[in-house]
Amino acid sequence: MNRKYVFLLASLGLMILSLGSAKAQDTNVWRSLAEVSYKISEDEFGELYVPVFSENIKKLEGKTVEADGYIIPFEGMFKPEHIILSSLPLAECFFCGSGGPETVMEVMLRDPIKYTSKRVKVRGKLTLNAKDPEKLMYILQDAELVQ
Repeated sequence: MNRKYVFLLASLGLMILSLGSAKAQDTNVWRSLAEVSYKISEDEFGELYVPVFSENIKKLEGKTVEADGYIIPFEGMFKPEHIILSSLPLAECFFCGSGGPETVMEVMLRDPIKYTSKRVKVRGKLTLNAKDPEKLMYILQDAELVQ
C-alpha cells in the first residue's frame, strides 16, 4: 500500500479515536473535573488549599454540562432547590469517606426536587470557584433534573 494512504488512514483513525474520547468525556463530567490540583494559600483564618483548574476544566466553565450522582443530605440545611451532588455514594463521598473535593458540586436548581437516596442526573451551567471558601469549587447554576 502506498505510504501516503497508510499515513492518511492512520490520521483518520486517530481523529476518530480522539472524537470518541472527547464524546466520552462529555458524558462523564466527573472525569474531567478530577483534573484539578491545589496550592496552599492563606487568609485571615490561616492556611487553606486553593484549587488550580486544568485547561480542560477551564474550557467547561460557563458551558452546560450533565452530572449524575447522589444527593448529600446536610443536616438542617437541605433545600430542595440547592443541593450537594456527589459522584460517589454517601458512604464514599468527600464528606463521609474516600472522595476528594473534586467529587462534589453545589447544584442550584430551577425547580425544587425531593430528596432521594437513588442516583440522579442534573444539567446546568458550570461555574468554577477558586475564591470563596464558603462554597464548593464546582457550582452548577440554573440546573434541572434530567429524567
